[in-house]
Order: sequence, then C-alpha cells, then structure tokens
Amino acid sequence: MTTPPEPGLSAVMNERRQLINLAYRLLGSLTEAEDVVQETYTRWYAMSRQRQDAIDSPGAWLTTVASRICLDQLRSARVRRERYVGEWIPEPLPERTEWITGRSEATADPADRVTLDESINMAFLVVLESMTPAERVAFVLHDVYRYAFTEVAEIVGRTPAACRQLATSARRRIREAQTPTAPVAQRADIVKNFKQAWEAQDIDALIAVLDPDATAVGDGGGLVNALLHPLEGSEQIARYLIDLAVRAPDLTLLERTVNGEPGLVVQHDGVTAAVFAFDITGERIRYLWGVRNPEKLRPWTT
Repeated sequence: MTTPPEPGLSAVMNERRQLINLAYRLLGSLTEAEDVVQETYTRWYAMSRQRQDAIDSPGAWLTTVASRICLDQLRSARVRRERYVGEWIPEPLPERTEWITGRSEATADPADRVTLDESINMAFLVVLESMTPAERVAFVLHDVYRYAFTEVAEIVGRTPAACRQLATSARRRIREAQTPTAPVAQRADIVKNFKQAWEAQDIDALIAVLDPDATAVGDGGGLVNALLHPLEGSEQIARYLIDLAVRAPDLTLLERTVNGEPGLVVQHDGVTAAVFAFDITGERIRYLWGVRNPEKLRPWTT
C-alpha cells in the first residue's frame, strides 16, 4: 500500500533556500550552515504528523529552530576559534553562475542557494564576526530579514526592547567599519591592477594599489601554510606577496567574483589553492583576506 504524501511537504522543503541563506549569514560558514539546516529538518521530521499539522506556519517554525541552533553554534564557536590555528576568515563563496551546471535543486551544492547581496560581502561578514552572538542574530534577523523585534525576542530569549538595543549596537559596529566604496567597475579594475602587479612581481605597482595602512589576513586553519597574524602596511604586504610569487612561480591568478565582489582565485596545477577577497576604499585596497584552508574552499573545487 502506498503511503500518502505528507501534507505541506513541498512547502516545508521549499524553505531550505531561506534557511541556508540565513544560517550562512549567521555563521559565516557554508559547511556549518548545511549542518544547521540538516539538524533543523531532523527535528521537524522527529515530530509526529499530528504535531506538524498543529503548527500554523512551518516556515516560521523552521526559521526559529535554525536561528536558535545558530545562536548555540555562535556561542560555542567563540571557544573553538580560540583554539583555531591562525586567523579565522568567513568561508568565501563563488558567484552562482560560475559553478551551476544545470544541476537540480535536490543535487545542487548548498552554495547555489545562497543569495548574493551586500549582506554577504567579506567586509560585512568580518564585522559580523566582531559582534556578540546575540547581537549578530538580532541584527541579521531584524535588519537583513526584517523580522519584528517581538519575533526576534522569542528566538534570542530576551525582551523585544533588549533585542532592539542589540540591533542598535550591531548597527553601530557596521557604521563604524563602513567606508566610501567605489563603483563595482572601478573596484574590478583595482583588483585587475593588483593581479597584474603581483604576476609581474612589481613591488612598486603593488604598493601603489595598496592603501599605506592596508591589512592582509590569511586563513590556513593549521592545514596549510598561511599568515598566522595580520600583516600591516602596504610595503610589508607587497614584499610578502612578491616572496610568494618567487617561491611559487607556477601559480595562476584568476579574476573571479568572491562573495558578490571582485576577487581573485589562486590556482596551482589547476587546483584552487587560495581565494582572495578585498575591501577597497577610494582607489586603493584597504583589506585583503586570503583563505587557504582547504575545508573552506570546497565550493571552489567541486
């Protein structure tokens, strides 16, 4: 006898894209976002059909559960990242069109379902990392996803007034970190100039495209060689990059979109070895984030 299809199954599964989007912004890790969404659905299907049917809005239930799991993850992540080897950088995402090859929603990589907008560029995600777990959840739910503070309060476990204060504090952090940005075409040209100067091993050209007070941050996770501490100053960064080019002359640099912004992919023998994201102020690069941890490069290598 054939089991009748579960009522509302399609509606429940259609929430997956939204949940992946939310969890990635809350955690800065696609791998962890996948785990959160899997756990969320596990809890849904652990309920009886009667309990499921009693829930007025399955989408709201799934979002609430996923957000609470993310909040717990963020709290434990602080402890884990204290043991992380070197700096921790959010997991970089490629542009959707660069890896979709006609796969179905069921078989597509979760990265296919992350909507690219200003709330996932690397500079934004790095600021989110500086927030407390409650600040981050309150801010993302309210300012990015437009949840009312009464709804945020149920998820965070605080009063609506307290959640409003959390979001205000988070908003202040965002404002303090923001700088005037150039048009995307200009930013792409600056990244191109950086790439050409690096390929040519032209230290003066590299220094010229970097802000004098530029900062470079690397993330190898202890699995590959990378900067253990941020590198400060245009000349010091340029010399480091030239040294890399001299020691590895067979690297290939490709201009790619990284978290919705112009970036670079570094390949060695056709395999992605690093992904670079940039924060550009005016006509110069202010921050460089180089992710080398192979566990964070999965969307770029599959």
